Amino acid sequence: MSSIQDLRAGIDEIDSQILDLLSRRASLAQEIGHSKSRTASQFFAPERERQIFARLLEKNPGPLPPEAVRAVFREIISASRALEQPISVAYLGPPGTFSHRAALDKFGTSSEPKPVDTIPDVFAEVERGRAHYGVVPLENSTEGVVRDALDQFSKTKLKVCAEVFVPVSHHLATRAEKLGDVKRLYAHPQSFAQSRAWLRDNLPKVEVVDVSSNSKSAQMAALDSEGAAICTDIAADIYKVPVVATHIEDSPHNRTRFVVIGQNEPKPSGRDKTSIFFSVQHKAGALLEAMEAFARNDINLTMIESRPTKQMPWEYVFFIDFQGHVKDEAAARALELLREQSLFVTVLGSYPEAD
Repeated sequence: MSSIQDLRAGIDEIDSQILDLLSRRASLAQEIGHSKSRTASQFFAPERERQIFARLLEKNPGPLPPEAVRAVFREIISASRALEQPISVAYLGPPGTFSHRAALDKFGTSSEPKPVDTIPDVFAEVERGRAHYGVVPLENSTEGVVRDALDQFSKTKLKVCAEVFVPVSHHLATRAEKLGDVKRLYAHPQSFAQSRAWLRDNLPKVEVVDVSSNSKSAQMAALDSEGAAICTDIAADIYKVPVVATHIEDSPHNRTRFVVIGQNEPKPSGRDKTSIFFSVQHKAGALLEAMEAFARNDINLTMIESRPTKQMPWEYVFFIDFQGHVKDEAAARALELLREQSLFVTVLGSYPEAD
């Protein structure tokens, strides 16, 4: 058997080879960046990234699991993209929120995250050119749609150009030496509600202090030796509060879907999703007739939501996500039929469907 020294020497040699290959890859990325600058092309190409991940995961021989391969290459792509052009990304702050996590998951740590105070602020940063892209929460698997985000799409010309799903994982962080020393728990009301079972079993008599975000809870716990926080792992790391219990959420299946907003209109990737909103006449059967456009073309809907127009009482617009790209024949036929039955149809974007 090889000694540990021999194995480490082999790793060092491979690391040097990896570094050489990364440098060659980075040089090619720079050349692509120069070409994109000349043609005014977008530097973020989600359809291309999806194809890269799909090809690598198909070729992955192990023992690295798919999640590890994806994480490694996400950072490689992020660093290479930064050589083409540093990408600024607005998100609902402060740092350490799930929105921050979504921005990092999609754009990597070589991006330039810009925390803002509200969801409308995210849209405003991108519309005014102060950020290249924005990341906003659109729906949660247990709580439903995020209305503030949905309502903004009827007021903007920005496009949905990507999506990312983030698991809702809550952690308990504290500077107290043991759980019995914790007197106060800082938590966002929703995070508290999603962790009731663990808290009942482990901190049944603790005083609960409501805060505005998971990041704020970590900030408060950092200043309180008898306090604890329900927060994300990234918030605990940012504010230097040790995590003493992981995944304290009641449901392990809770997910939040975030969308990336920008000027992109991605090309078909082979597995896409399209977001639209539309309105129909206020008469019996109008919505049913409009929805038949999708059934006739065998198109699967993944979300449907109604929102008041806020212009006339009892008038609504309907938001829909469906599988497919506007350039697919079936999707194009469905949208043509939908326009015949609707007062208007607005395509918010076609983009690669997240895993």
